[in-house]
Amino acid sequence: MPEDLGKNHGRLTDLFAQPSSLEEWMDHTLSEEQVRHFHEKGYLHGVPLLNDEQVSALGEQLEEMVDPNHEGREFFYEYHSNESENPDNVLFHALGAWRVRPAFHDVLWNPAFLMAAYQLLGADCRLFHDQLFSKPTKHGGVVAWHQDYSYWTWTTPMSHLTCWIGLDDVSTENGCMYYVPKSHHWGLLEKKPIAGDMDAIRESLEPGQVADFDNKVPVEMNKGEASFHHPLLMHGSYENRSERRRRATLINVFADGVKSNRDDDGSNAPGADNYPKVPAGQKMSGQYYPRLFDSVGELGEGLSQIPTVKTLAQ
Repeated sequence: MPEDLGKNHGRLTDLFAQPSSLEEWMDHTLSEEQVRHFHEKGYLHGVPLLNDEQVSALGEQLEEMVDPNHEGREFFYEYHSNESENPDNVLFHALGAWRVRPAFHDVLWNPAFLMAAYQLLGADCRLFHDQLFSKPTKHGGVVAWHQDYSYWTWTTPMSHLTCWIGLDDVSTENGCMYYVPKSHHWGLLEKKPIAGDMDAIRESLEPGQVADFDNKVPVEMNKGEASFHHPLLMHGSYENRSERRRRATLINVFADGVKSNRDDDGSNAPGADNYPKVPAGQKMSGQYYPRLFDSVGELGEGLSQIPTVKTLAQ
């Protein structure tokens, strides 16, 4: 019988070594300049998170999970062999891999990720969910322009962070992400299908916001590097028409203390019924929303040395 790995709140493998001292944690800190860039622009990219061994382990297990008949599929919150609305394109998209394969479970406790998440969120974090995206060669589908929080309004306050980790080198040729700098100041916009018309969101924009798309930034990175973005930052990715595949895993976290905001009529409910439910008004916590980082316990007096978005905003 397949095992639900989400019942374990700690590492299952030795793939991600844990720091044993404040000095080792400090080796993973982002600079004040990096934190400031995130605060002002709404994103930060090119952050090294994985070594070759870790990329290889995650890549191998992702290939297992792309097969819809793989063991443990029932533990996914969502699973789409192809979420594209264009039958000529393919966009594999699934949520919940941390419950299915050990490398994806343990990457949540990667200290390089946890330190960056603490600094950019400005708080200790809990897991919201993870995601897998895979665009095959030559006919990989788009991820339409969107804001992450438009799909997450069943939580409050809006204290979320997304980490996108490449398992392949990503460029404009094989469908990398694009960001619209400073678009996290636009406010919450209408939600559009994530794998539909690439430019559908433009119908909801003011002329100045449409013009800002001229300044969009391609998020080109080496495999094992990550980008982080604000929950309101406008982002998306175009088709993959290259000879190179484009695979990624995402970790979505929120600040400890965020609560459920589910409407009684279910109008803002998640896209599938498999998400662990928390009654409206109650703290998002429990078995499937584990706390990933305890800054006081891990960093102690070293907290004052570490720049975060909150300390820079003061």
